[in-house]
Amino acid sequence: MGKSSKDKRDIYYRKAKEEGWRARSAFKLLQIDEEFDILKDVKCVVDLCAAPGSWSQVLSRKLYVPTKAANLTRDEDLPLIVAIDLQPMAPIEGVTQIQGDITSIRTAELVIQHFRGHRADLVVCDGAPDVTGLHDMDEFVQSQLILAALTIVTHVLRKGGNFVAKIFRGKDISLLYSQLKMFFPAVTCTKPKSSRNSSIEAFVVCEGYNPPEGFEPRQLYNLLERASGAYSDLDCCSSWLEGPNKIMIPFLACGDLSGYDADQSYPLPVHETTDMEHSVYQSLAPVQAPIAPPYKTAKELERKVGKFDFST
Repeated sequence: MGKSSKDKRDIYYRKAKEEGWRARSAFKLLQIDEEFDILKDVKCVVDLCAAPGSWSQVLSRKLYVPTKAANLTRDEDLPLIVAIDLQPMAPIEGVTQIQGDITSIRTAELVIQHFRGHRADLVVCDGAPDVTGLHDMDEFVQSQLILAALTIVTHVLRKGGNFVAKIFRGKDISLLYSQLKMFFPAVTCTKPKSSRNSSIEAFVVCEGYNPPEGFEPRQLYNLLERASGAYSDLDCCSSWLEGPNKIMIPFLACGDLSGYDADQSYPLPVHETTDMEHSVYQSLAPVQAPIAPPYKTAKELERKVGKFDFST
């Protein structure tokens, strides 16, 4: 799909480029913050699965840039933002990047080192696997990613801190809710207005981190092994969560309901020129092109040997 047609189809895609966001997902975090005020009094924050960096941009503009503009001279007064991803990411002001695996204890240790022994006030995760279109499979793989993020959370988040993560809502989502409720007394499922209604995507806002008494973060690795099928006798569906075991999570739509609709097509803006003719809308280039795209090797090979001929 060409850039112009995509601009016309998706208002948030267009607005993201106009406002300098690397991806339209920036609006999702902004709308979640409007509803839950999750960035209030945050000094240390971790952005998991951060690439290409739109959520890190939000954290930088909301936390780091205003504090720096207040002419604070001490570095310890500036918020600490750590972004983690397996893929490299172009630099963002005030954001420290770690290229690593969120399931690794070594990654958690690196985060704590950057926080100079402190714990994070907030952990966010907008990561998602490459979707297949098979909702049951996509939901399961996404839940495993959330559990991997939870391993980092239990290592780096302070007691009383908050955790925000993308989920795929499906018939077995109650199992994930029950796992999150083990660590957070308040768990809310929310759907930002910038998230398309046609998508099963939603977000969990987990508030007030309070792990069970005697809990050791390493214990969560057992949960990951069980959920991944390492124990063949464990049923990973949520059919057993009935009666007193069933957990009902409140659902809340966030974002201005009178604002833009992510599923609606909007006309391109038209401006009149001095000769009273209508100017043509110019599609904007991406804010930040990928610095290590999967096709990079193929493009380099093409430059060396010329265009590929697939007819032979």
